[in-house]
Amino acid sequence: MESNFIIIFKYFKSIDGANIDTNSIPRVSQLKLYLKITGIPFVKPDSLLLDLLSMANYLSNVNLFDNISFASKPRVIKASSKSDMAIVWINIWDSQNGTKVKMLINHSFNCDRYITTIRDTNINPSVP
Repeated sequence: MESNFIIIFKYFKSIDGANIDTNSIPRVSQLKLYLKITGIPFVKPDSLLLDLLSMANYLSNVNLFDNISFASKPRVIKASSKSDMAIVWINIWDSQNGTKVKMLINHSFNCDRYITTIRDTNINPSVP
């Protein structure tokens, strides 16, 4: 599908009088979809709190997220005041039919020694 857009883009660039600088590459319309990752401790084994930077670095190294475009930075929130677990909220860009999200939902992966699960969710808390 993407290759068809490249062909169309090249055609419009070849038209006489077309302003190449203002042409943008055509793309499939996308939706922002919301997921949450559960099963991660809020306090890491080295007694440090789980923070945004460490989680973002970790997600960038997980193979599941290789072809995923994040719509914003992940958000790390403690599950409840008495819980020692965290919920990581992620927003991703996906096509109208949600093929990438369908691949991720209910998929588990290891985060250090913990098994985490990706769940579907509505809009997440603390979204500006």
